[in-house]
Amino acid sequence: MKVLKFGGSSVGNAENIGKVIEIVKKSIEKERCIVVLSAMSGTTDGLINIAKLAENHDESFRIKIKELENKHVAAARTLLGENSQDGVFDFIENRFNELRNICEGVFLLRELSPRTLDRVVSFGEILSTKIVSAKLNSLGVENVWIDARQLIRTDSNFVNANVDFETTNAKIKDFISSSNSKLFIVQGFIGSDSAGHTTTLGRGGSDYTGAIFAAALDADVLEIWTDVSGMMTADPRFVRNVREIPHITYREAMELSHFGAKVIYPPTIQPVMKKGIAVWVKNTFAPDDYGTLIESESKEQNDIIRGISSIDKICLLNLEGSGMIGIPGFSKRLFYSLSKAKINVILITQSSSEHSICVAVDEKSAELAKSVVDAEFEREIELGKIEPLRVETGLSILAIVGDNMKSHSGIAGKMFATLGHNGINIRAIAQGSSERNISAIVETKDVRKAINVLHEDFFSDGKKQINLFIAGVGTVGSRLLAQIKQQADYISENLNLNLNVVGLANSKGLHFEETGINLDDWKNAIQNSEKTNQIAETIIEKNLRNSIFVDVTANSELVEIYPTLLEKSISIVACNKVAASSNFKKYKQLKDLAREYNTNFLFETNVGAGLPIINTLNDLTSSGDKINRIEAVLSGTLQFVFNNYDGSRSFSEVVRQAQNEGYTEPDPRLDLSGTDVARKILILAREAGYKLEMEEIEKVSFLPESCLQGTVEDFYDEMSKHEAHFKAMLDEAKSKNLILKYIATFDNGKASVGLQSIDSTHNFANLSGKDNAVLFYTNRYSEQPLVVKGAGAGADVTAAGVFADIIRATRG
Repeated sequence: MKVLKFGGSSVGNAENIGKVIEIVKKSIEKERCIVVLSAMSGTTDGLINIAKLAENHDESFRIKIKELENKHVAAARTLLGENSQDGVFDFIENRFNELRNICEGVFLLRELSPRTLDRVVSFGEILSTKIVSAKLNSLGVENVWIDARQLIRTDSNFVNANVDFETTNAKIKDFISSSNSKLFIVQGFIGSDSAGHTTTLGRGGSDYTGAIFAAALDADVLEIWTDVSGMMTADPRFVRNVREIPHITYREAMELSHFGAKVIYPPTIQPVMKKGIAVWVKNTFAPDDYGTLIESESKEQNDIIRGISSIDKICLLNLEGSGMIGIPGFSKRLFYSLSKAKINVILITQSSSEHSICVAVDEKSAELAKSVVDAEFEREIELGKIEPLRVETGLSILAIVGDNMKSHSGIAGKMFATLGHNGINIRAIAQGSSERNISAIVETKDVRKAINVLHEDFFSDGKKQINLFIAGVGTVGSRLLAQIKQQADYISENLNLNLNVVGLANSKGLHFEETGINLDDWKNAIQNSEKTNQIAETIIEKNLRNSIFVDVTANSELVEIYPTLLEKSISIVACNKVAASSNFKKYKQLKDLAREYNTNFLFETNVGAGLPIINTLNDLTSSGDKINRIEAVLSGTLQFVFNNYDGSRSFSEVVRQAQNEGYTEPDPRLDLSGTDVARKILILAREAGYKLEMEEIEKVSFLPESCLQGTVEDFYDEMSKHEAHFKAMLDEAKSKNLILKYIATFDNGKASVGLQSIDSTHNFANLSGKDNAVLFYTNRYSEQPLVVKGAGAGADVTAAGVFADIIRATRG
């Protein structure tokens, strides 16, 4: 014996009913079957609406009845043809006439009792089962149509009736055993009391009917046919790469369902659970899919976590006060007051100090809950022993569920660390004594991100999706995008990272695509960018997991959004030097925020483009070494200029070549004035642990003052006018067999930058092209410095340095 229950979507129209017929026909080839049907989709809600309209003396209820009748007649006509001899059309007409008579009475009395409402909503299942039964008969499939009200006996608690199992089980057994039929069609959701009045079984009533029949008949399996292929590891509306759960225990299924999984409703499977009858959730629209088999003990126990679920529209009730400590009875009174008001408690947590207790309830009960609890503790509130009940709304419960959790340590830690790393604040925590459920209350706006990061950590193939917002798509930014595209497969395969560029910003605006911008066509995409300067607001509003903001600009205004992003646990990778070289207070604020919110503020490319200079320095100080002195050539631009200026061409021509080849800042004066080098040595000094401001750095300029005035073109004109000045510097150095290098020095708290003439034995003498070099003199490297040397300018190496910081940021 097998029981098959089909939901409203499965019998929603004639086409879907045809699919149900095929499933039923295959099933009865093997064994006797009970088929339990819901009303056609939308019918129950439609009937409730009709009854409410009649109660409110709204004559449109008559139109709604006619529309519903037409829907059922149309389905029957499609399935059976115009000239059906089964009497089904007369049956439909008679039932709708009954419905009209009942609603006319409600209309006249302006009263809708629970008993009458149950009678009204029962028509949906009665009609759907009659149509399906008639279609089976027309195909030569003999079946018995059962009026569930004749077999399922309940009390008179209308709308949510309780089943009299002793009477019901006896009636079901007697009826089925007295028939030789292989197929029975019965309504879900409805029953009757001892007086014969129609009752309904409440939420999940049709599943409940299926479970009642399966348990009464000791069926082999209860199949619940719906519009999804079983239970999923998470809500597919939130997570794109969810997995089906082929096997699950009753315990796990009930935990997941309690916390929002909609496939089954826990109380409805109690009858089969008691008897150990398996429940198989299948998809009417994909009948060959395996679905989910729910059993007492699951055959597959590989995953530690079975699924992730959530409930929205939750409010947290906080009762606290020093008068609660050590005094018994407060919890009892709290729960009694809520129970008396018929408010269901979903989650409970209490501090070990006994100073407070908080419970989660449905948000719609918030006002009532505050009223009854404050009334219960009115005296204590007046005396100041406890505070008035505090109610927090806009919350959701997030739960991870799995029987195997109890035998694995660190699951809770992993859950909370994952949420914390993504800036998701946890308001309350609870864990069942069975250790198969860990629940946390978070803000509803964070639920989507929370489920995604948890699913990625517990269920993915090990790959972590990183969502990148990149500001600046000029020379370096465009090279960065090319490198991300080129390395995507390697990074996915070897680092288990999927880099998803979701946002691109330039001076014109911001372009955003949550599924990822096509890096083959990003230039066209950014042409359609939204004109906005609300970059931080957009990133925070999108609230995507594992977000990193990448600043490949020199924009000082953009730096102002850094604190806001860090406070939301959004990592920052900055090619932009402004933040780290601004006043020390701001620099320290950003570093502190990154630590406080467990995120990253990385700026390796601020010094030496892609060279690992800052990381090397950090490794030295982190391991206990002390930086005493730094000597450095830190400008790829100035290196290029003085390596190529030999007097055969003018100084301005060599500088213009450097700009054309991408070595300079947009305004080359930042390089040639020494400002950029000063910023870099400032950053290194700060990273070495010294408090230093830009004004404290001694800058010796080699440029005539007039070169620093006006526009960039004016700058080139002035350099041409002062060619003799530059030639004289070169000639003087040559006459002494010296070479020109622009060197930055930091020595025990003091820094300076300037053009120096050095001989051939100097550490920097053999630097060529655009090379940078840094010498670290430390307690450990006191005589022979630690040297970092290599190309210190150029779009490709700078982009590579930014790319490396992005990878570093993904590792937390």
